Amino acid sequence: MTTAIIADDHEIVRRGLRGILEHDGVCQVVAEAGDGLAAVQLVERHKPAVLLLDLNLPRLHGIEVLRQTRTSSPNTRVIVLSMHPDEPYVIAALRGGAMAYILKGAESREIAQALTEVLAGRRFLSAPLSEWAINALAAKPVADDDPLAALTPRERTVLQLAAEGHSNPEIAEKLFISPRTAESHRTNLLRKLGLQTQTDLVRFAIRKNLISP
Repeated sequence: MTTAIIADDHEIVRRGLRGILEHDGVCQVVAEAGDGLAAVQLVERHKPAVLLLDLNLPRLHGIEVLRQTRTSSPNTRVIVLSMHPDEPYVIAALRGGAMAYILKGAESREIAQALTEVLAGRRFLSAPLSEWAINALAAKPVADDDPLAALTPRERTVLQLAAEGHSNPEIAEKLFISPRTAESHRTNLLRKLGLQTQTDLVRFAIRKNLISP
């Protein structure tokens, strides 16, 4: 049976998605996550066939969840469920490894169709986005000079948490590491990104759509 994890910060949404995925008895939801960090940990633990992922998650943005899922569970196929129809979000999701991008408000049959398509190895976009856009957006090359590419998954997680205003001890507690290790990760990521201050870090995170202005 196909296994799935649902990552969305609203319980009522998770409950509805679980009903859709398990309706025909083909898919089993093995875990739910209410934030991005929990989603990453659950994916690494369960290695599900499918991850249904909201982008606007607390603690770790959905795009970063995508990147880390691709590393920790490369066979997991990700369906993004988002309220954002804007091209930058779609591009970022496809580049991050998403197989499908569905707009919130879609009918249940569209979610079921997306599940069928991604399990067959095909991409799927919500009806407002055309088939040609899938290939065009996915084919756009990723810039070689993207500074995020220089960071390790743990450094990107620390970047997200630091940009949200968490101190080194708070980051250490969330990631089960020592404050000294958290400080080391912060120092290394600032050096790699060419940043000096907390303000620089926050501005960078906003430009990369890791946090909202």
